Amino acid sequence: MEIVVANESHFKYAQIISDTITESAKVRGTGIAQRTPEYIIKRLQNGNAVIALDGETFAGFCYIEVWGNKNFVANSGLIVHPDYRKQGLAKKIKKAIFELSREKFPDAKIFGITTGLAVMKMNYELGYKPVTFSELTDDPDFWKGCQTCKNFDILTRTDKNMCLCTGMLFDPTTKKSQSKKINGKAFQRLKRMKEHLFLKKKNK
Repeated sequence: MEIVVANESHFKYAQIISDTITESAKVRGTGIAQRTPEYIIKRLQNGNAVIALDGETFAGFCYIEVWGNKNFVANSGLIVHPDYRKQGLAKKIKKAIFELSREKFPDAKIFGITTGLAVMKMNYELGYKPVTFSELTDDPDFWKGCQTCKNFDILTRTDKNMCLCTGMLFDPTTKKSQSKKINGKAFQRLKRMKEHLFLKKKNK
């Protein structure tokens, strides 16, 4: 297995990356914005992505988005093909895209929004902390990317203050916590509280 910085030679994988993201969104039912092959190609072209390959076979992917005049970057679209899941590959991809972000944008705050407990844990281990959406970029183009998520109505109803996703932020000016432990139950509780809150409002 090889995880490399993507380039134009990887354009041929754009369709399967897009399809894998779409299928994962259907299975999970929440928290994944769809991305077209054309959108993926732009990330491959500018070197703001990493791709995992098993020989010539696509295994996983993640990309960088730049916001707020390079003051913020987001690590987005983390995906592992179903044939390569439960092997620890997602964590390796996450670490690779984080290191690429730090290399290319050393002064930027790195953030992400996710509903996945596993991604929250990976973020925490890299030095992220849970934050309110107000601490993330206010660039409207970022939030437009959520339009294909089935929960976008929640985001709009709360004026982009809350959703089922949890915002997490790495601030390079803040020292990384020395503790590698994470309270998984706390994240699970946060997720359940959000789901209960918004489903209750939706059913009223």
